[in-house]
Amino acid sequence: MADVRMRGFERRTSLREALQLLDELAVALPAERVGVEQAAGRVAAELVCAAADVPHFRRAMMDGYAVVAESTFGSSPYRPVRLRLAGEVRAGRALTGTAAAAPEGPLAPGHAIAIATGAPLPAGADAVVPAEQARPAREGDGAALAPTHIEVTAAVSPAKHVGEIGEDVKAGSVLVQAGRRLRPQDAGVLASAGIGEVAVVGKPRVRILVTGDEILPPGSRPAGACIVDSNSVVLRALVARDGGLCQPVAYVRDDAATVEQELLAGEADVVLVSGGSSVGPEDHAPSVLARVGRLVVHGVAMRPASPSGFGAIEPGAGRTGRRLVFLLPGHPVSCLCAYEFFAGRAIRALGGRPRDWPHRRVTAPLGTKLVSQLGRTDYVRVELRGGDVHPLATGGASILSSTMRADGAVIVAEELEGYAEGQQVSVLLYD
Repeated sequence: MADVRMRGFERRTSLREALQLLDELAVALPAERVGVEQAAGRVAAELVCAAADVPHFRRAMMDGYAVVAESTFGSSPYRPVRLRLAGEVRAGRALTGTAAAAPEGPLAPGHAIAIATGAPLPAGADAVVPAEQARPAREGDGAALAPTHIEVTAAVSPAKHVGEIGEDVKAGSVLVQAGRRLRPQDAGVLASAGIGEVAVVGKPRVRILVTGDEILPPGSRPAGACIVDSNSVVLRALVARDGGLCQPVAYVRDDAATVEQELLAGEADVVLVSGGSSVGPEDHAPSVLARVGRLVVHGVAMRPASPSGFGAIEPGAGRTGRRLVFLLPGHPVSCLCAYEFFAGRAIRALGGRPRDWPHRRVTAPLGTKLVSQLGRTDYVRVELRGGDVHPLATGGASILSSTMRADGAVIVAEELEGYAEGQQVSVLLYD
């Protein structure tokens, strides 16, 4: 592409065309294996089946007494059934005997075994009487017979309060399809079914370069002709939202050789260049990218973020894998806009997530008309007031505080001249 510094853009790429070109570049990274305890938030790269039944043994679902259900039939608080207490079993422990001695062979009718939640059901037992439906047996004068006998005050049916083998998960059943983003509970189910490792799509490594001789790092106080970097603060949070792994931010002087060095340095799948992407004399990033790689798009028919661009650097000189480079304007709102349209979409795709906007959407009527220009896509910050959508009065790409006041944004497609007052529009919510 031609050097546009101090000349301006002869042609701007339509947003539709730019996204088509981007989607051809941004494909999912190779899979890697991670322990199941690190799987939440990652995207499964292959189908996962259960390695074991859950549960893999019949177990008690209540604290109480394992019994032969038939032994409890007819019991009530007024006519309790007396059972001989034959032992005790707790989760993870073997059956132990009581004063009545542990039974030999399967549990027989008329007997009970104290049992804890999660403990294996003893052979011969087919139900569990909850602890609150049993009590120590007593003689006629009130003297306790415990621990040799209990009285059951409510009947239980076979299989009552018993977790059957494979009741939760059957061995060999499909737990996760390829492409699923694993939630914490998904990872928990995988672990319970005997899965120790999961193949997941690689996590995109993202490097942020902030260009400009006038830039101070976050935490500084503005002074003289220098300004404090806010773009990297926003970008780091957005990268984390989209599943990327952010590397330390690098601050780069307005010098072509330094920009080139930083574009090629380190190991990253994505490089975000904040600033230096427009048509000024110190905007070196586009020409440098064109020299060391491919500048696929520079200049998009959109507002804000018109000077946005992106391209790729292919493997070489010790680098493995394609490196996508995004040229994000230095003005804060333009930087946010360009990230949302292009870089965020690519980072999500690289990590196996859906490419589309991750924002929640609401539909509401416009409280006032919204004017746009044919042939240009507009990203309009809006407020929601009284159930209506109101565009913010400010249009400045450097007014970052407008995104704090805004509830979200409305995208006006290039084929539209805007929306009329009262027309329903879709709002991408910032929350």
